[in-house]
Amino acid sequence: MATQISSAEYARALAENVRYAAQFDQSALPAPPGRKLAVLACMDSRLTVEDVLGLRTGDAHIIRNAGGLATDDAIRSLVISQQLLGTEEVIVIEHTGCGMLTFRDDEVRRDIAARTGADVDLPLGAFDDLEANLRAQVARIRSHPWIMDVPIHGLVYEVETGRLREVA
Repeated sequence: MATQISSAEYARALAENVRYAAQFDQSALPAPPGRKLAVLACMDSRLTVEDVLGLRTGDAHIIRNAGGLATDDAIRSLVISQQLLGTEEVIVIEHTGCGMLTFRDDEVRRDIAARTGADVDLPLGAFDDLEANLRAQVARIRSHPWIMDVPIHGLVYEVETGRLREVA
């Protein structure tokens, strides 16, 4: 089980929030995103979705996880985004150099179980073909019965150039 430890990064985050709150002026933004867009993207810190897509606060729902996978929880968020908050388009973004390409679920699960003493059946979602995986995520979203018939795009963000490349 994780232990809560105060760190310099945590203190810095709180200090940055004080700075942010002092100039905060977005309390009147509506909950539905202004551009009616939902984005599912990898959590990689080199991918700043807002910058890559030219988004501002209030423009889109941004859902992130390791690999930009259409997990049950990501689809749950997309369903809420569409059905309750009016989004009408989905973009899925994966990227070159993704860590999910570098391991196999079973190996990592065995290693973590050996270190922690707990074997947990938690799918990690590693993959070995970036474009095939992206197509599979888009297809999984499209095929869900609660996802609306809206444009769903699959893009690869190239960490080497900052460019987006359409795949699905």
